[in-house]
Amino acid sequence: MTPTQLALFVLGWMLMVGSPGPASLGVMGTAMRSGRPHAMLFAFGILTGSLFWSTVAILGMGAVMQTHVWMFTVMRYLGAAYLLFLAFKSLRSAMKKDVEINADIADGSFGKVYLKGLLIHLTNPKAVLAWGSVFALTLPPAAPMSDLFRLQAILMGASTSVMVAYALLFSSNAAIRVYERARRWFELTFAALFGAASLKILTVSL
Repeated sequence: MTPTQLALFVLGWMLMVGSPGPASLGVMGTAMRSGRPHAMLFAFGILTGSLFWSTVAILGMGAVMQTHVWMFTVMRYLGAAYLLFLAFKSLRSAMKKDVEINADIADGSFGKVYLKGLLIHLTNPKAVLAWGSVFALTLPPAAPMSDLFRLQAILMGASTSVMVAYALLFSSNAAIRVYERARRWFELTFAALFGAASLKILTVSL
């Protein structure tokens, strides 16, 4: 892969990471509701999950997991249940008449916020398939392990830049003011999208 091809591939990866989904929506919502520190921790929880699944793919454990369908089934239902829980929380928040938003007020402890981000990615077994596909598309079958880890580092760096940018952008005072004015619509949108993501996990074959 030439440097130009790699740059285009990384750009496409960043667009995929930044597209609407449980991870990006979670970072956006956490940033607007609870501020920058919590959004950063949520994002790093997601990135930790991504690092785990990419390492699993590199070590060839993805193929092992695919031969044991029950592993994917358990992860699928756990992921769908967690996303439904997030949808319910957003819907419940939308039903409240008045909720004071303050970026300095924590939405749970730092540890809990990090764990929430981590769970979103660890309970998505399709992540290991996505990483496996990336390695298969960009590197030859006989590629040394060092090339796999090098590509992992590049893509993890790209993912980090997107997640951190979301945490910074959506925790700005302007973004928080917009959220305060349209809080109910934001929460209803989050509830609908988290619910749709849960349904997709349950219905799309792995």
